[in-house]
Amino acid sequence: MSDLSTLVQGIQDGNMRALARACRLIDERDSHAFELLKRIFTHEGRAYVIGVTGTPGAGKSTLVDGLIRLYREQGKRVAVLAVDPTSPYTGGAILGDRIRMQQHFTDEGVFIRSIATRGHLGGLSRSTGDVLHVLRASTFDVVLLETVGVGQDELEVTQLADTTLVVMAPGLGDDIQAIKAGILEVADVFAVNKSDRVGADATVQDLQQMLALRRVPSPVSKTQGHTAVSTLRAAPEAEDGEWLPPILKTVAHRQEGLADLVDAFSKHRAFLTTTETGKAIQAERQVAEFHAILYQALIEAVDARFAEQVSEKLRDIVDRRADPYSSAEALVRSAMGEPQP
Repeated sequence: MSDLSTLVQGIQDGNMRALARACRLIDERDSHAFELLKRIFTHEGRAYVIGVTGTPGAGKSTLVDGLIRLYREQGKRVAVLAVDPTSPYTGGAILGDRIRMQQHFTDEGVFIRSIATRGHLGGLSRSTGDVLHVLRASTFDVVLLETVGVGQDELEVTQLADTTLVVMAPGLGDDIQAIKAGILEVADVFAVNKSDRVGADATVQDLQQMLALRRVPSPVSKTQGHTAVSTLRAAPEAEDGEWLPPILKTVAHRQEGLADLVDAFSKHRAFLTTTETGKAIQAERQVAEFHAILYQALIEAVDARFAEQVSEKLRDIVDRRADPYSSAEALVRSAMGEPQP
């Protein structure tokens, strides 16, 4: 326990070795990881989490690299959590984002951690949320969370990041991608990267047209009490207390447009902290995270306590002696101490 206390203090002090060790404990699901997370939760500080997602090949890593440089020029401490896909055959990951950002490894104001998805869907790793809590509890001003290249339904990042940046690029079929609802509803800010290429203006126009057509439920409905994480609202004009995602053109490798991105992030952060809609979005994120933690805890508890019964049910399902629905229902009844029908 004294060693764990030392680790917690190291995290709070921004010690890079302590941060690396904590991330490793969490990613490996070490037995001490849960206790560590409980201890650091009340120490979370000022870190602002920006999720960076979008279509593969849009230049997300180059853009993140440019944002690191810009924030460091402003004197801010930056952490980067880059999620890389895992091979379905070997279980390994290239972790290529570390290669792209290697110029920052000697900077004491930058912490970079790559984690593999290990088969987890949603564009993130299973341990991403827990690692973010460690980074929030440290001395960083900004945390950049880069997901794997996602499609339209792998949108977990919106539940973890304060602001979600969706990166698109001309020439990658973005006119079709823009039609898909998911990629629109997840965005707080759009970046059309590689905007020096032909077709950049057309991509911007596609996004503007889709934003003008779309309207999603209010995060807080006075009639039904409905909540939603998305901040996308009516277009083309935002009403009072609403956020309309800006669409900005960037050329990341030349640092063009990145200052405008940072300004948009600041405005969205103010929206989250000063409006009722923004506060409701933050509250809903906490609810979603608790449900995810509760779900995982229940699954692990059932696996541990009813391992033999689970194995038996699985054999029956594989051999077609039972259906998965009745089997799951029976296990839930058993776990709740209810009589079987």
